[in-house]
Amino acid sequence: MTLELRGVTKEVAGQTWIHPTDLSVAPGSMNVLLGPTLSGKTTLMRLMAGLDQPTAGQILWQGRDVTGQRVQDRGVAMVYQQFINYPSMTVYDNIASPLRLQRVARAEIDRRVRETAAMMRLTPMLDRRPLELSGGQQQRTALARALVKGAGLVLLDEPLANLDYKLREELRAEIPRIFEASGAIFVYATTEPEEALLLGGNTATLWQGRVTQFGPTPQVYRRPQDATTARVFSDPPMNFKTVEVSRGEAVLDDVRWPVDVPDGRYTAGFRAPHLTLDPAPGAVALSAQLGATEITGAETFLHLLHGQDRWVGLVPGVRRLSVGAPLTVWLDPAHVYLFDEGGRLARAAPYSRAA
Repeated sequence: MTLELRGVTKEVAGQTWIHPTDLSVAPGSMNVLLGPTLSGKTTLMRLMAGLDQPTAGQILWQGRDVTGQRVQDRGVAMVYQQFINYPSMTVYDNIASPLRLQRVARAEIDRRVRETAAMMRLTPMLDRRPLELSGGQQQRTALARALVKGAGLVLLDEPLANLDYKLREELRAEIPRIFEASGAIFVYATTEPEEALLLGGNTATLWQGRVTQFGPTPQVYRRPQDATTARVFSDPPMNFKTVEVSRGEAVLDDVRWPVDVPDGRYTAGFRAPHLTLDPAPGAVALSAQLGATEITGAETFLHLLHGQDRWVGLVPGVRRLSVGAPLTVWLDPAHVYLFDEGGRLARAAPYSRAA
């Protein structure tokens, strides 16, 4: 059940929404499309589903060209942000509805509905109607209706975005279990790097209609092949600063540390958790000014000004600091990436397993 995109592009009203894209999705895999709003995630999923046709390129399913095939004739199921259920039907009938359209035998419908409901932990709710369910239960019903079809490709377009935090966490933990049980190819779109890391599998990072990198999720996170991928796969976005490398040392302000790249100008990149207020062994001190703080509960985001650069640090606990005050912040060079002048990765953080 391999899905393959070959040179797929999409243009709308003279604008390129998807630049030429090659992507191969393996059978029984979890695949995340990660990118900000308007990066092309939904457009790419609609092309995969057959809801839209590409301007150029081919889409192959199990080695067969399905580029011009109607969505009704493909083994595809799709779930959206808005959990769409039929309010007048019970949960049982909602889940059964696609099988009835396929004219599946009644006994087979009952078997598959109850099997899918058990997998989704909906068995006690089968006689209820959607408005009698919590938001998480409604979304699980929509997922069950997609899965019961036995589709080889299940597309999830930010399915948890409209749920509150507790429900999101609950379903984030369940989706990998559901995926393992179904055996289908899952493609899951999200704007949140944390969600991609929790789901695992493979991740494709998208930026302005381009897939910048695709591979195992931990690998893409730890070794982004360019600065754009690093920016997409960091929340908040990765901090950047131009540095000079001379005689095997990177120079940032008056601070130096050894690096193993040729001399020249580079962009240093580092994530928010690695810019702190507390000195640590090997860390270097940098001067900054506090622009604002953002307390999230157990942690505090520091919005910092460093010359013309804006950085974000993340420190544990509640920190009450004076806006506009000068600060000394600490950065461990072990967590610094270097990108060349073309934006390509020149040096990954050597201790990136903790990055």
